[in-house]
Amino acid sequence: MPEGDTVWRTARRLHAALAGSQLLRTDFRVPRYATLDLSGRTVEEAVSRGKHLLIRTGDLTIHSHLKMEGSWQVYRPGERWRKPGFQARVVLENAAATAVGFQLGLLDVVPREKEDDVVGHLGPDLLGPDWDEDEALRRLRLDPARPVGLALLDQRNLAGIGNIYRCEVCFLAGVHPLVPVGQVPDLPWLVGLSKRLLEANKDRGARSTTGGPVPRGGGYWVYGRARQACRRCGGPVVHTLLGNTDLDQRDLYYCPHCQPGPTV
Repeated sequence: MPEGDTVWRTARRLHAALAGSQLLRTDFRVPRYATLDLSGRTVEEAVSRGKHLLIRTGDLTIHSHLKMEGSWQVYRPGERWRKPGFQARVVLENAAATAVGFQLGLLDVVPREKEDDVVGHLGPDLLGPDWDEDEALRRLRLDPARPVGLALLDQRNLAGIGNIYRCEVCFLAGVHPLVPVGQVPDLPWLVGLSKRLLEANKDRGARSTTGGPVPRGGGYWVYGRARQACRRCGGPVVHTLLGNTDLDQRDLYYCPHCQPGPTV
């Protein structure tokens, strides 16, 4: 499941493969850009912005979002793809590498000067040069009655946290995901922890929030561990859904003993 650290690593791979080189072939396999040809352009950089990817080439930016299923993979010229061609949404090729975006949730090509139209709504990026903890806290506190488990996933507050980190951060902070933001005992500590977890995992191939190597059975405290014993108290981990509507509900894991519910 792509989270901010996954997207950050993806941007680094794309930058290493494409930056400073001229595109020899481009193939956009979505109707809107089917006739677009960026061959001859030089890629300047590939960067992440929260869970968004920006590949900048001249006055245009290729913007993508992985959503749940998407990925970017880099191949040597002529190397066989590890995913079927019908899942490819865009192919960018230079003399040394071929970058393929598979099952991308979003794909746009926008004028460089219009990047804010696609990422300007995002809050401070936990792994970006613009990270501003005070601004993230200000945005979170604008709605003190909102459950913290929803506020952390809102990329307008802070960019980069996905469902895994939402569950793990709440557990480590001892906060039930339904506790209102205004009732979180130490919101700055929780936000700082979010930053530390993503930083600790951004260079790892296998994500872990428990510290050290990924342990047997997975590297998470509660995420994906429904009905298993809590690693702290031994009680059962609970699984439910959390979201404003049926369309945006996401899996939620927590320990009722270690994360007491909200007070009325």
